[in-house]
Amino acid sequence: MAAATAEDTLREVSKEVKQYTFTPEPIPRLSCTDPKAEKLIANEQPVILTDTDLVKSALHWNLDYLGSNIGEGTYTVYSSSNHKFLYFDEKKMSYVPGFVPPTKHMDLTFDEFKSKVNSSSPGSERYYLQQALNDSVDQRIVMDFMGFNWNWIMEQQKKFKWGQLTSNLLLIGMDGVITPAHYDEQQNFFAQIQGFKRFLLFEPSQFECLYPYPIFHPHDRQSQVDFDNPDFKRFPKFRDVKGHEAIVGPGDVLYLPVYWWHQVESVPNRGVTVSVNFWYKSAPTEKVVYPLKPQQKVAMMRNIEKMITDALNDADEVPPFLRTMVLGRYT
Repeated sequence: MAAATAEDTLREVSKEVKQYTFTPEPIPRLSCTDPKAEKLIANEQPVILTDTDLVKSALHWNLDYLGSNIGEGTYTVYSSSNHKFLYFDEKKMSYVPGFVPPTKHMDLTFDEFKSKVNSSSPGSERYYLQQALNDSVDQRIVMDFMGFNWNWIMEQQKKFKWGQLTSNLLLIGMDGVITPAHYDEQQNFFAQIQGFKRFLLFEPSQFECLYPYPIFHPHDRQSQVDFDNPDFKRFPKFRDVKGHEAIVGPGDVLYLPVYWWHQVESVPNRGVTVSVNFWYKSAPTEKVVYPLKPQQKVAMMRNIEKMITDALNDADEVPPFLRTMVLGRYT
């Protein structure tokens, strides 16, 4: 029998993922040399690039290899009592009295993290390592890191006039963990190394359907909607949400545009996932062109909301202020 191709594996993986109340459209999978891929990135549309060789030098990064070579430092690890890892900003907790963090943060050596992952059982605590790759790692990992296809990614940075590379984040997630829907304010090339991840993606124009938390809330940039059990009474427009889907495997690179919503899932029953992202500042706005892009509208809304929050210096005053400004004038 012939060996399964990468496409065969992806088809099998796609059958194993959870289904939600919406049916996502697939994100295209293209060669990095395909002119269509360049056009999509230029228009800030997501695309899976299949042959960049961006992290080819790290495709052997499994738990055992990393445990033997990453070094003796400590790493940022989050734990959750369930499979969801909802981000929160500790600096904003004072705005919401009684806020209870959904995850716990700890600093562990890699061996400690590995031990917790290997000893975990169904229904027990889940763990997620999220650590910037820096000079704390040992020489073997540094050599692998230096072997990344930096020529290719620097060419993309220059071509699309992005700002500086701000972070390379190493992400190691247990089987089945989920980072709920949110958006980032940077451009991202997300490189998959081990295992499979599924992205549910939503254009910035879907802002209203995803009900983001207020900007002063610790869950700023996160959706209030629980995709597993959506409350359509509180969030009726979620019925109309239109999404996309990308499943990435070892060697794939997903271009994730700024302000695009994404929920990230480690595909169940496929083992631990290892990924590295490449975050870049967006290109500076040289000239405002009308009509505004959805990304520009989201940025404008954030700036206005932040300005009002800072000026009032009281999170409780923000909602009535905004209601007073709108009601009776624009309704």
